[in-house]
Amino acid sequence: MQDIDIIQRLEDKRGAARVGGGQQRIDRQHDRGKLTARERIELFLDQGSFEEWDMFVEHGCVEFGMESQKIPGDGVVTGYGTVCGRLVFVFSQDFTVFGGSLSAAHAEKICKIMDHAIKVGAPVVGLNDSGGARIQEGVEALAGYADVFQRNVLASGVIPQLSMIMGPCAGGAVYSPAMTDFIFMVKNTSYMFVTGPEVVKTVTHEEVSAEELGGAATHTGRSGVADLAFENDVEALLMLRRFLNFLPANNREKPPVWPSNDPAERIEKSLDTLIPKDQNKPYDMKELIVKVVDENDFFEIQPDYAANIIIGFGRMQGSTIGIVANQPMVLAGCLDIASARKAARFVRFCDAFNIPIVTFVDVPGFLPGTSQEYAGIIKHGAKLLYAFAEATVPKITVITRKAYGGAYDVMSSKHLRGDVNFAWPTAEIAVMGPKGAVEIIFRRESGDVDKLKQRTDEYTARFANPFVAGSRGFIDDVIMPHNTRTRICRSLAMLREKKLENPWRKHGNIPL
Repeated sequence: MQDIDIIQRLEDKRGAARVGGGQQRIDRQHDRGKLTARERIELFLDQGSFEEWDMFVEHGCVEFGMESQKIPGDGVVTGYGTVCGRLVFVFSQDFTVFGGSLSAAHAEKICKIMDHAIKVGAPVVGLNDSGGARIQEGVEALAGYADVFQRNVLASGVIPQLSMIMGPCAGGAVYSPAMTDFIFMVKNTSYMFVTGPEVVKTVTHEEVSAEELGGAATHTGRSGVADLAFENDVEALLMLRRFLNFLPANNREKPPVWPSNDPAERIEKSLDTLIPKDQNKPYDMKELIVKVVDENDFFEIQPDYAANIIIGFGRMQGSTIGIVANQPMVLAGCLDIASARKAARFVRFCDAFNIPIVTFVDVPGFLPGTSQEYAGIIKHGAKLLYAFAEATVPKITVITRKAYGGAYDVMSSKHLRGDVNFAWPTAEIAVMGPKGAVEIIFRRESGDVDKLKQRTDEYTARFANPFVAGSRGFIDDVIMPHNTRTRICRSLAMLREKKLENPWRKHGNIPL
């Protein structure tokens, strides 16, 4: 009789946990175009693979009448499952339970799966939909956030950490996603801000909507806080599955290898005419990237932020590579503060998780101007320099056109331990462009237009080519554009067992 009673209580508890904050709140969630916490997990993980933990956990708060408001699970669903057969730990905050607010018990559940993920070497995915700290718990909720933050730091560079913002994310709730490797958002239903519109209005008297202050468009286009935004929950979770397939499970593994029917020796003749005859005319670097990676499959990160540099993942012979490329279509491909920060963080992620880096270079220099100098481009530009110099993974560089000045050095040059450095015949590797160089070297002849033109032509013929760098061994080979895929694939195969270690140190001091 007692066994039947226990089983019935168990089923009642499970039923209460599954319904969360009740059918009315679930309907309200659906009306907003959002899935529930459990629906999200069901869609994200392989069917039938989810193993839930801590379904019966409840908060211990007795203030403000909370002792009579207890729901099993306490506003977050945690556990593990698989994505395409690969182990993943996941937590999904339930907005129908106390607005997804974080309590001490809620935080403990998240910390538990993070601790296990670190132990077994598997990614952690957070599906965030929370109003922030649970006010009724006061400092205990804040302590819970700090416990999660500590795990984020310990897991950094050990296992991939991904955050999908699927609702409000305010106050302390934003700092855990900020420390994860990638942040994705859902358009029109997700927000991130340290202080909401009401507080902003009270303190600064600014009138701003939640969407303007911290919506997906703001963070993917203006602040650079988020990496990508999707149309709805379903698209977001399906794209998250696709994204995970590019990543290794931890820092001890090499990137996953997936079957590919795209031959390494594939010739791409159209690349021979990619560079315009007019050296000042732009072209789309994405065309080159898409044409050299396996099956034209390129997963771009932060496409709407600092678009003068392109970052993202592709595959070569089925194995993941990270791609960094200047984009001549935006700011002529110049490096500026935003692009240096964007690329530096990506390079460090690739290095932490053994992902080879392929760099396509067409950079006329750093963006000039007082706004850049006053905002600290020297330090910010050094972040990208530091990231490439520190990286020990295989590094392959292809200079397609301009590689001028310090920007040439920064973009994974041979001098920063680039393993294989190629140049196209159209490459120009020099301290600066011919016109600027001649105006400095022959400034005494500045009044003679014909003489200056002659000097410019001479300088162009002498230096605006890849052969001076090639004569010093800074370029390993000048290759035909149509052979780019083949040469990269061969280089990656050669570098597969590369071993390189930096001098021992507790950690470096990157110019933050």
